[in-house]
Amino acid sequence: MDEGKSRGSRSSGQMAHPGGIEKVIKAAVDRGASDVHIKAGDVFRARIDGQLVPLTKQRLTPEQTKAIALRLIPSEEDQERIDWLRDYDCSWGMPGVGRFRVNILRQRSSFMIVMRVIPFDVPSFDSLNLPVVLQAIASTEQGIVLVTGPAGSGKSSTMAAMVNHINQTAQRHIVTLESPIEFLHRDIKSSVTQREVGVDTDDYRRGLRAALRQDPDVLLVGDLGDVAVLDTAIKAAETGHLVISAVDTPDVVTTVHRLIGMAAPQDQEGIRARLSQTLRAIVSQRLVPRADGHGRVAAIEILIATGEVPDMIRDPERTDHLLLYVATSREQYGMQTFDQHLVELALAGTITAEAAGAAATNRAEVEAQTSGLRRRAPAPSTASLSQIFPPQ
Repeated sequence: MDEGKSRGSRSSGQMAHPGGIEKVIKAAVDRGASDVHIKAGDVFRARIDGQLVPLTKQRLTPEQTKAIALRLIPSEEDQERIDWLRDYDCSWGMPGVGRFRVNILRQRSSFMIVMRVIPFDVPSFDSLNLPVVLQAIASTEQGIVLVTGPAGSGKSSTMAAMVNHINQTAQRHIVTLESPIEFLHRDIKSSVTQREVGVDTDDYRRGLRAALRQDPDVLLVGDLGDVAVLDTAIKAAETGHLVISAVDTPDVVTTVHRLIGMAAPQDQEGIRARLSQTLRAIVSQRLVPRADGHGRVAAIEILIATGEVPDMIRDPERTDHLLLYVATSREQYGMQTFDQHLVELALAGTITAEAAGAAATNRAEVEAQTSGLRRRAPAPSTASLSQIFPPQ
């Protein structure tokens, strides 16, 4: 790429927005934005309380958007390749404001940038209002714990809270593989090694294999996206490690089917058997608008692999019955379905009955249970770790 052209593009963007990108981003963060959208031909927009709202009136030119992209790309080598970039991920920090997960993409031959806001403070279970049973799940010694949900549902925050809990309560070596690194964990009781895919290691599979030689106790894998990574994660769990990872699936049952379906048909029975032995929990989440209009709250579905769960995963004819087992195991183990949690949140006044119905799996049943909002639902069981994961 012509360096003079690059510098010219960058200057034109800065002249059009002198200090502007910082001011706009700070204004978005101050208003509680979760994401900032920057697109050629459009104004700056931010996702606030789930809605995409405009922040400015002046539309960005392709040159200005390219200049902003150059400013966000940390690598000089990648800056030089900007005209050939199609999809690019990185992280970017703004002192005193926050850190951001950045995705730079092409659309209509121009650039668009989506910035996910990452708070400076590492989240805790309390700050995220997550169910108490997640403390027990995060404290298990080995196996696979999956956090699932659609994009933007808060999976990264929940996984960071799990790492934070381990870091504050146990003396372990925690190795994370992320693309990019989001929350920065300082060493407290544990030693936390954070590796960025594409920077510190080539890809998830190689990074995960290498991590097994780094004396880890806990492995956090940012994305369990293909069968090769899944196979290595299962091997890590089989050899005594705790693996925490994310899957872009909407609920517990779909997650089990998705993981098994990653394998070739002739290998699915083996993956099913190994998963039944290593899976410890699935935590699925959806974000629902709060009743007071300030932000959103996570509705959580929780499967804990105890009791009959391993057999139900192993037997394909019983896998679809997992949701019923979750619903009937709430008091004993602290499991819960989305609909149970939505009813609880509505009866507590955290969300409206209408929002609960809109997010429900069985809308009619949730609406029937929240009509009138006369009483508060009982809190889920806070089963102890020994109850949930008895000694082998």
